[in-house]
Amino acid sequence: MSAVRLMVVYCPDWPVVAATAAAGIPVTRPAAVYSGNRVVACSAAARACGVRRGMARRAAESLCEYVARFDQDADRDARLFEPVAAAVERLAVGVEVVRPGVVAVPVAGAAGYFGGEEQLGERVVDEVAARAGVECEVGVADGLFAATLAARTGQLVAPGASAQFLAPRAIGDLDQPEAPRATLVASLRQLGLRTLGAFAELAERDVAGRFGADGAQAHRLARGLSERPPARRRPPPELAVQESFDPPLERVDAAAFVAKALGERLHGVLAARGLACTRLAVRAVTEADEQFARVWRCAEPLTAQGIADRARWQCDSWLTRPPSGRPTAGMVRLVLEPEETVAGAALQLQLTGRAEHADADERAGRAFTRVQALLGPDAVVTAQLVGGRGPSDRVRFVPWGEPRDADDAAPWPGRLPAPAPAIVPHSKTPVVVRDVDGHEVVPTERQGLTGVPAVAEVEGRPPSPVLGWAGPWRAQTADWRPGNTGDQTRIQLLLGETQPGRGDTAVLLLHGELSGPQWILEGVYR
Repeated sequence: MSAVRLMVVYCPDWPVVAATAAAGIPVTRPAAVYSGNRVVACSAAARACGVRRGMARRAAESLCEYVARFDQDADRDARLFEPVAAAVERLAVGVEVVRPGVVAVPVAGAAGYFGGEEQLGERVVDEVAARAGVECEVGVADGLFAATLAARTGQLVAPGASAQFLAPRAIGDLDQPEAPRATLVASLRQLGLRTLGAFAELAERDVAGRFGADGAQAHRLARGLSERPPARRRPPPELAVQESFDPPLERVDAAAFVAKALGERLHGVLAARGLACTRLAVRAVTEADEQFARVWRCAEPLTAQGIADRARWQCDSWLTRPPSGRPTAGMVRLVLEPEETVAGAALQLQLTGRAEHADADERAGRAFTRVQALLGPDAVVTAQLVGGRGPSDRVRFVPWGEPRDADDAAPWPGRLPAPAPAIVPHSKTPVVVRDVDGHEVVPTERQGLTGVPAVAEVEGRPPSPVLGWAGPWRAQTADWRPGNTGDQTRIQLLLGETQPGRGDTAVLLLHGELSGPQWILEGVYR
């Protein structure tokens, strides 16, 4: 099945463009958007200083001292991208948002009306600049994957020539934000495959047998074919879910809450029929009978969270538009309709042992959502591992339902080796370490100790004998922060039991915190 010919409108560095627009600073200023401690997007001015995607925050700021720093915010990116999609929609029908920063639209009808694909592309670039105030690139090719890559360099690929266009491109182009394939790309590189053309020459059966469904789909993309074989079907209309509101919805937070619940409902309806959504239409009707609609195209089948996110982003963008394009009345109906579905096998749980817990997980998720509705989004959080050296540095709390970044597996010089402490105290608990003569044991200037630890006095507990100890180690820390000398030391102690039945306890101590030169209980091993 040949791929549908599409035009993709691509706004370079969109997370940075959205962040600077929200902050009211010029996009020409050096700026970077971070996820955790890694650069996920940077402006052209920052790249001129040497900043690159994937670079550590400290390295980026050392190259560009005056770079504007922003945290990653998917809601902000989607909300500010709506004017771009609306500008494209003025010239062509069937606009689909792939992700904030990328819009796809069928090219056939509009190109015929404006006199050709090149003329249509020029009109789209001018329209987006005039109405949304941002620069964009346009690419045309057979299929979304080829058209997206063509848009990055502003190319128009001839009909039927997508395979030839893709062949010399690097194999890393398979790893896209809307369809991450970093593991697959790494495996292909280990096999000596450096280009999409080399990957496309492999037999499809061999690829599917070695890499499974994801590898087979990537192989189709490398050959210039559509994302999936022609097994898709138009879903019946009863799969759409909707909710009516009385009184009408006018606040962003209320609309976001409803969109999340409605997205979970739609996912449940589709899962009951063994389906998953790949193109989602979000439609709204206001009290003044105004109708708004937007279609989101997805390279991968949408999860419940993915549906809820797109519905929330769209409601947010409609309600926060400039007054000229904003609804004049509150929303009285919200509809989520799957415009295209695939078999839902791709969404089955990867670990079969979790299947029996799926219902319990869903009930817990609904309970968390109700608590957030009553107490606010920060009332329910989950812990996530991020980059860092000490145990407390590596934990970040993410509100329930918000997107979570991938766990940071990059090497950190000075990171505490495994195993990690089982308990990381929230407060700084002072600990006094003494030798056999009762003298306090502290680090020396040469990273030694003034004595052999014999007794540890943890605040609020009786003194414990030290059965064994290890260290000291120099603790590499954020010594560029004001007031932090960076002179910190860690030791590990094995403390004997002080109460019957408690057993021995291993602890991690840190000396030289910002609060002063003293030992602090940093972790407890179990």
